[in-house]
Amino acid sequence: MRKIQFLIFVSLLAFIPKMSFAASAVGDAWYIGGADLSSLWIIPFVGMLLSIALGPILFAKFWHHNYGKISVAWAAIFIVPFTAVHGISITAYEVIHILLIDYVPFLILLFSLFVISGGIRLKGSLSGSPIVNTLILVIGAVLASWMGTTGAAMLLIRPLLRANAHRKYKVHTVVFFIFTVANIGGSLTPVGDPPLFLGFLKGVDFFWTLKHMFLPMLFTLIILFIVYFIMDTILYKKEGKPVAESSGDEKLGLEGSINFLLIAGVIFAVVISGVWKPDPSAPIDASIFDNAPIAFSIYHVPMYLNELTRLVLLLILASLSLKLTRKESRELNGFNWEPILEVGKLFFGIFITMIPALKILQAGESGGLASVVSMISDENGNPVNLMYFWITGILSSFLDNAPTYLVFFTTAAGDVANPANIQMLMTEKSSTLLAISMGAVFMGANTYIGNAPNFMVRSIAENQGVKMPSFFGYMVWSIAILIPLFLIVGFIFID
Repeated sequence: MRKIQFLIFVSLLAFIPKMSFAASAVGDAWYIGGADLSSLWIIPFVGMLLSIALGPILFAKFWHHNYGKISVAWAAIFIVPFTAVHGISITAYEVIHILLIDYVPFLILLFSLFVISGGIRLKGSLSGSPIVNTLILVIGAVLASWMGTTGAAMLLIRPLLRANAHRKYKVHTVVFFIFTVANIGGSLTPVGDPPLFLGFLKGVDFFWTLKHMFLPMLFTLIILFIVYFIMDTILYKKEGKPVAESSGDEKLGLEGSINFLLIAGVIFAVVISGVWKPDPSAPIDASIFDNAPIAFSIYHVPMYLNELTRLVLLLILASLSLKLTRKESRELNGFNWEPILEVGKLFFGIFITMIPALKILQAGESGGLASVVSMISDENGNPVNLMYFWITGILSSFLDNAPTYLVFFTTAAGDVANPANIQMLMTEKSSTLLAISMGAVFMGANTYIGNAPNFMVRSIAENQGVKMPSFFGYMVWSIAILIPLFLIVGFIFID
């Protein structure tokens, strides 16, 4: 019942009627720029991250039973003083904006893929040998660019965990799965990763990423696959080549294949919402046949018809999956609701508390992070592409990589409403766009919160008995393996 109430609440956030706040006069005083915000407003966001990092270590039992309340508490620690200083109008706008534009679409997409992929069960048994595990990582990385990192991760994490259920050492397999399938594999198309989809919406050609990011992605993945295979082989031998648990007479096969069609429906819904660009000059109350841009507006936050259509389709597809998939099949697949509930609750606090961080970053050299932003250009105003790569990447590791990408994309392009600027970014400044794209996609793998599926994969793995590293423990893996590799990649591929 708890999961149903939570999901109903999230769904209704996207469809509540136009709101007003009688306690505040709404005029032009509903927006604040990052230049007007002190860096001290980032403290609740840092507190939220430290809670995720240290809570499971220092007070595990309390954290497990109260992480949702802790997330809400950090959101309140930001909202209450922010309201006192800047007023209810500004605070209401900022909170409603990030919930409707970022959090709700993020969670509904993740929820739909979680439900649909949870209905696909690999029958029989796969032995989690180094060759089999590496092959699963390769397949996942290939699929990630064409069905999204979230879709590929949700589809393959359970079969991978089942194949390695008999293994003693399996943490490294999940970590490399996050590196390759949940992040770097999604480099080739706008469908692959949210940052690239935002670039597509701004006018970047669909196949630009395939042309420019193929070699960097291929080089990075090959190195990671080799490192993983060597590591897994060593650990496999150390275990004495454990024998996979028997699955009786059940032959290898798939159950719930209808869900593949539903995943295709998810991809269609995401792509069509980007291709369908309603006319912004059309009146709000125009019919769908008039190409209306907005279905309604919630406290100055426009809800576009194409985006609302995507959310409705995703919820319908998830409902169909629940209806068409046998309950027994989901149970045998180890499916339960705790991972999506954990992600939904924790990311509620993350999205709310990161509001000032994003605003300050968007302010560029006028904001509190001016010293960081100034590093991406030389004294003549020319872009320093290697710095674009690292700063976009490092910030994407801790903030949502999609808006971080958009901030630096806009910085590099200038007026993004001008098609000539986008064309110049794809041609004369292609190295800059490549640096931004690589930083956002590749370095989303640096932390659990760098990209949407990372935390979900970790949660599913823990739910099935894998003792995953803590927040900082995971970063030890990424710093030791990814950062040296990214140094090499940046040196080779970025001018």
